[in-house]
Amino acid sequence: MSDTPRLKQFYLDELHGKLKEEFNFTNDLQVPRLDKIVVNMGVGAGTDDRKKVEAAYGELTKIAGQKPVITAAKRSVAVFKLREGMQIGCKVTLRRERMYEFLDRLITVALPRVRDFRGVSRKSFDGHGNYALGLTEQLIFPEINYDEIDDVRGMDVVICTTAANNDHGLALLAGFNMPFQS
Repeated sequence: MSDTPRLKQFYLDELHGKLKEEFNFTNDLQVPRLDKIVVNMGVGAGTDDRKKVEAAYGELTKIAGQKPVITAAKRSVAVFKLREGMQIGCKVTLRRERMYEFLDRLITVALPRVRDFRGVSRKSFDGHGNYALGLTEQLIFPEINYDEIDDVRGMDVVICTTAANNDHGLALLAGFNMPFQS
């Protein structure tokens, strides 16, 4: 058995050819593919307690399978008691094999665990084929133990593709069985 992730193998074997035929692409490089996935976890309470940012860092490490980067405030905002340079969250950029493995776990394991889940919106594309998704809690990932978390945090997942427009991006993600609303 090869070490290639299941979704990557599916893309190479089946989806690439289907997309090329569906959109009448003449060149293989015109066919949309995944570029990267960025997972961002903002910690609003990080201004008061630094341990919350560290907890989010640990959870995001478990979810993504690689170490995140801690993000800092770019400017000071007095209303939020936020000073420039304060740690306010963490993010991780996934590429290659880890990207496909994360997307596979997101689609097959995590999203079906969301309460009252009816599918993700088709309107969250940015016009260039990239898809943004907001999750309200990190508990939907099986790597996170409910007893070990101190606070329920949400996260943003941005799936960046090489698609030229939203229709190509939608076809790519639908080909990976992303559960879009009907």
